[in-house]
Amino acid sequence: MLRLVPPLMACALLAGCSKPPGTELFPLDDGHRWTYQVRSEYENNTTETETRVLRSLGRDSLADGSAWHRRSDDGIDYWLRSDDTGIFRVATKSDLDDEPKKDALPRYVLKAPLAVGTGWQATTTAYLLRRRQEFPPEIRHSHPSIPMNYTIEALGEAVKTAAGDFSGCLRVRGIATLRLFADPVVGWKDMPLTTREWYCPGVGLVKLVREEPANSTFLTGGTLTMELTEWQ
Repeated sequence: MLRLVPPLMACALLAGCSKPPGTELFPLDDGHRWTYQVRSEYENNTTETETRVLRSLGRDSLADGSAWHRRSDDGIDYWLRSDDTGIFRVATKSDLDDEPKKDALPRYVLKAPLAVGTGWQATTTAYLLRRRQEFPPEIRHSHPSIPMNYTIEALGEAVKTAAGDFSGCLRVRGIATLRLFADPVVGWKDMPLTTREWYCPGVGLVKLVREEPANSTFLTGGTLTMELTEWQ
């Protein structure tokens, strides 16, 4: 995630590249560790900050073959694969699960070709939207699976983070809408969910910004920023 090198461009455009598209922008091999600061700012003027650590743990054997294993310190494990179509998640497991749960369809992180305009779809949920006077307040409990359309918007971007300055980065944008009852005056309203993600050569994800505005009397939303503070 430090610079956009010629082999990366070749991987995006030419057949027979030694590495699948995206692996330079999303390293899968073991021994890596990413530390992020996650800051959630809500419309009700409250702020939550936490630290999240992800580790790459090498290859594991799943029922249908091997996959690259990652673990987050929030108790979630991920398994990913890469091929000529890009990098995609194939299974997840929480600390409450006995075995990994296979994704019904591959869930792309980055899809080939690595070019502006490449798009794909994956499910998401509402991480910030909350009901003001209902329990549980989190919208994700009632809407756990929302389709989001992702598009590669830019190549060669520069990104400043607490972990350093990065160049040659790829920017992905995700857009979804969620129809909710906003208040008695407005009634039902399409709430926008927007994600921007920056992937940089040699490092991976260095920054993510999630926006879920509500601007209603029944709901509150906010903005989440996840920024890399340390990596190896």
